[in-house]
Amino acid sequence: MTTTAFGGLSPSEGLDLLRRGEITVEGRLTAASNATLYCTVSDGGVSAACVYKPVAGERPLWDFPDGTLAGREVSAHAVSEALGWSVVPPTVHRDGPYGEGMVQLWVHGDTTVDLVALSRETDHPGLRRMAVLDAVINNSDRKIGHLLPTPEGHLYGCDHGVSFAEDYKLRTVLWQWQGQPLTDEALISLATLRTRLRDARDPLGALLSAHLTGPEVYAVRERVDLLIHHGIHPYPAPDWPSVPWPPV
Repeated sequence: MTTTAFGGLSPSEGLDLLRRGEITVEGRLTAASNATLYCTVSDGGVSAACVYKPVAGERPLWDFPDGTLAGREVSAHAVSEALGWSVVPPTVHRDGPYGEGMVQLWVHGDTTVDLVALSRETDHPGLRRMAVLDAVINNSDRKIGHLLPTPEGHLYGCDHGVSFAEDYKLRTVLWQWQGQPLTDEALISLATLRTRLRDARDPLGALLSAHLTGPEVYAVRERVDLLIHHGIHPYPAPDWPSVPWPPV
């Protein structure tokens, strides 16, 4: 199904375009901490806006291996799709004008939505799915500005480069469900994800192993198991900042 969020393309069409299209850099998003380039990806008569984050433009971090943030973004998209929720916009890892990196479809969001108010909602299904995804991928930087509501009502999220750490580092503005039971939908999706993670023939495992360390892949399985076992949204870590700064 096509969507105005991706300029009239469906997510699958957009994903194909990201893989095969030619990338043209249009400008740079200067507010981003790492090199983040606004681009057009084109193939024949089809084009779309996208974000390109080259590995060469990643700043070294003390708690993540160098040159791995782009792969973590792609891994977040893969887990989002495995859950069946499409929280992360279509994302690929490929070569570009400045070398290999992450390329993600630009989301034409609904600018009339108050993102601060949205981030505080307790009955928004898409927001709650995002909170579960963040728990699975151990997202350490879920800010309000990463929420991308679309005119059709779907909610996407962006900037998942500092995810999948082995140690528990969940840092988010979405703590309103902490300790509350997971929804039946979430438990079903988590069970499906667990099955796929345990299947050595499933391509999801190969993709994660290509971009994450062995202990990090194992930690993903452990987090899914814990979520299913306890059946609740997680609590903040007592020895780790629970909200990113700035939160917006």
